Amino acid sequence: MKIFLSKYKYLIFISIVILIITGCATYYTQTIDFQKYITSGNFQQADNWLEKNKKEATGKNQLLYYLNRGYVSWILQNYNESNFYFTKAEHIIEDYIKNYYLEAITLLSNPNVKPYRPEDFETIMLNYFMALNYLKLEKYDDALVECRRINIKLQQLNDKYKDHKNRYQRDAFAHTLMGIIYENDHDYNNAFIAYRNALNVYETDYNEYFNIPVPQQLKKDLLRTAYLTGFYDEVEFYEKKFSMNYHHKSIENGELIFFWLNGFGPYKTENSINFVKIPNQKKGYITLVNEEYDLSFPIYIGDKSSNEKKAFEELRFFRVAFPKYVERPPVYKNAAIFHHKNIYHLELLQDINEIAFKTLKDRMVREMANAIMRLATKKALELLADEQDESLGTIINIVNTITEKADTRNWQTLPYSISYCRVPLNKGENKLMLKTNSPRAVSKTQTFYFKGEKDKIYFHAYHTTASYNPHH
Repeated sequence: MKIFLSKYKYLIFISIVILIITGCATYYTQTIDFQKYITSGNFQQADNWLEKNKKEATGKNQLLYYLNRGYVSWILQNYNESNFYFTKAEHIIEDYIKNYYLEAITLLSNPNVKPYRPEDFETIMLNYFMALNYLKLEKYDDALVECRRINIKLQQLNDKYKDHKNRYQRDAFAHTLMGIIYENDHDYNNAFIAYRNALNVYETDYNEYFNIPVPQQLKKDLLRTAYLTGFYDEVEFYEKKFSMNYHHKSIENGELIFFWLNGFGPYKTENSINFVKIPNQKKGYITLVNEEYDLSFPIYIGDKSSNEKKAFEELRFFRVAFPKYVERPPVYKNAAIFHHKNIYHLELLQDINEIAFKTLKDRMVREMANAIMRLATKKALELLADEQDESLGTIINIVNTITEKADTRNWQTLPYSISYCRVPLNKGENKLMLKTNSPRAVSKTQTFYFKGEKDKIYFHAYHTTASYNPHH
């Protein structure tokens, strides 16, 4: 028993130090000033806040720091600077190496001590912003490179979750963006393939898991690129499939592809998940269950020492801290662009809010076994300490309770959703009006000007940041 306790004595001390450093606040409340600047649209002050907090660029939250700097620079139209920060974030993700010393500390404390690892969709959105920057800079080859990086990441997601079901393995929005950029490069064959891949994902994953329908614009884009590639059998096939008749019409004076970023995605807070032990007929195992989430985890304790095994067997009830998302509903529900007498409705491409909630639940199921083992180890240590010295057991109980914290970090400047439309332009100056509508607020109108030129395609993204921010 003494050997078991001494083995963890140093880690107990480290846990107490971690507690003092990290405190009890969530990441959202730790950065509340920055969040207020962002949600109120005061982006210059948000940039100033990031500049004053440069220490974050070298700590465990450095990835989030560079993601936020990249976003703020993008919205301030500093596109080269934005990609400088996003590139740094990309390198952090690529160079992430597991630190087993931190893994050991985490076993007795919580995941907040480790460098932040992004959610899968966050890694895709990073390349989306980089591609947008390159499009605004008219560096179309570089934008295509970002598309290829997205494709590689999507393939890695498929490989990563072959045996562990995850609802976010393919990204229809990313494939659509790839198609748009390939088409701008007159690579109609690859554009057709990308649009077809997007259609497949919308019809399967996105329809079933995220309730996102196939955009009508995507159907038109697929038909057009099939025609331009000379795939006339495919044109006929998709005409029947979509109940649409395709008539090719050249864009004489260029067009605008408009992306509407609406509101802000959710932020993370802490959730307590309670487990109880039930009998397990299999020798050497105990089973911990949670009825609310229909979770059941058998844990093998046959390889533990007699004292450790006894401590595990005496476990009856305990809670595991795991993050949960808090939704920030956008003020505006839909939008349209008015150009002369024509109306172009923005169609939903990506529901980041919905994807975030569903993928976190999937991750919870995958990672809960590790969280349970962390808690079981802490509780076993507590029980053994209590047997040897009641006061020591009490101290460890306090440390265990207050260090059981969920990792509440996430990229909180991502939009709630992304929608888009394509607008044919007239020769010369074009005045376009974006009208955003809300059932509970006054509609808002924003004016944009673009010069119509033959074969010229404009890419523009606009973020309406108004959100209903719930109490936290």
